[in-house]
Amino acid sequence: QVQLLESGGGLVQAGDSLRLSCVASGRTFSRYNMGWFRQAPGKEREFVAAISWGAGTTYYADSMKGRFTISRDNAKNTVYLQIYSLKPEDTAVYYCAASMVLGPTYDYWGQGTQVTVSS
Repeated sequence: QVQLLESGGGLVQAGDSLRLSCVASGRTFSRYNMGWFRQAPGKEREFVAAISWGAGTTYYADSMKGRFTISRDNAKNTVYLQIYSLKPEDTAVYYCAASMVLGPTYDYWGQGTQVTVSS
């Protein structure tokens, strides 16, 4: 069982940068592949990025490449999402998720953190 808690969201201006954090409970965090997703108002949840358990492999949605960076610190049970040059269309609730298998399905989800970008 893994519990995930996101933080770092807030109200920012277009062009700002933001780093989201997701802290996981449990002693087996390092065995999980981690992902970030987001859901904008009125839209479906979409994949942002993923990182393998050993941080050796990262994946990004094509539309997210360049401005988003995923990383993790297994010693701190934390996965990060750095967002650069924020745009109003980045406004969404950002979720982290954990999976034993690197793929499209995730077993555990956090409650999300709201990011609002003003123009």
